[in-house]
Amino acid sequence: MTARTRAELATASRIVVKVGSSSISGEASWRIPMIVQALASAHRRGAEIILVSSGAIATGIPYLALDSRPTDLATQQAAAAVGQNVLVFRYQEALRPFGIVAGQVLLTTGDLENATSRSNARRAMDRLLSLRILPIVNENDTVATQEIRFGDNDRLAALVAQLVHADALVLLSDVESLYTRPPTDPRAVAIAEIPADSDLSGLEFGASVVNSVGTGGAATKVSAARMAAASGIGVLVTSADLVGKALEGAAIGTWFEPTVLQPVQDIPAHESAVSA
Repeated sequence: MTARTRAELATASRIVVKVGSSSISGEASWRIPMIVQALASAHRRGAEIILVSSGAIATGIPYLALDSRPTDLATQQAAAAVGQNVLVFRYQEALRPFGIVAGQVLLTTGDLENATSRSNARRAMDRLLSLRILPIVNENDTVATQEIRFGDNDRLAALVAQLVHADALVLLSDVESLYTRPPTDPRAVAIAEIPADSDLSGLEFGASVVNSVGTGGAATKVSAARMAAASGIGVLVTSADLVGKALEGAAIGTWFEPTVLQPVQDIPAHESAVSA
C-alpha cells in the first residue's frame, strides 16, 4: 500500500531507493556498507527493496587512469563498462554477511518507452523480488547515447518506482533535506513537507550539476519526486548518511505527499454500448 506519510516508510512493502555517484564513489565508497546495512534491515522485515545506484562511470575512472570525469561519450562508456562491474561487486560483498544476493538490471530510455521491453523489465524485477533478490538498477551507459539518456538517475528511479508500482521512493542526497534556497544561502529554510500538487515556482532549488562525478542536483530530485508523487508514490529526499533512519520512518528530510489517485471504474458493457 502506498506510503501516505514518511512514517509509513517503516511498514512499506515495496521501496525504491536511489543513491548518487557523489555519495558512494571514490573516497565516499565507505558509505556502501552503511547503505547496504540499512537496506538489509528493511529486507529482513519483509520489505521488497530495489536500489537504483549511480556511480558506474565515477567508479571506473581510476581504473582508466583518468584524472577527471571524461567528456566524450566513448570514454564515458568505457569507464562505465569497467566501473559497473566493480560497483556491483562492492555491493555484493557488502550484502554477503546478510545472506542477500544482488541482481544487476541495466536500462535505457528505450527499454521503458517500448511496451514489450518495459513489460519484460517489470516481469524480471517482480520475479527477482519474489525470489528475495535485491535488484540494483543503473542506466546502461555502455549503449546509451547523449540523445537518449535518462539525464540523471533521479528520473530513472522515479520511472522504476512507477514501473514496479512501488509504495515509496527514497532519493538520497548530500544534504538532509531540500531548502527554499540553495543551502549555502543564509536565508535558506529547510522544507519538511511538500503537499501534493503544490506550487513550487517561488522556490530556488539550484543548478542541475553539483560536482565533478555526478549529474544530478536538487532541481533534478524535485522534478523526479514530483513525477513519482503525481503517480501516487510518496517520496522522501534526504541525506545518504540518514538512509537507516529514513527507512525506519523517522521525521527527517523532505516528504513529497503522493497524489490520491481515483480508482478506475469498469463500465458495464451495456452502459458503454452505443445505441443505433
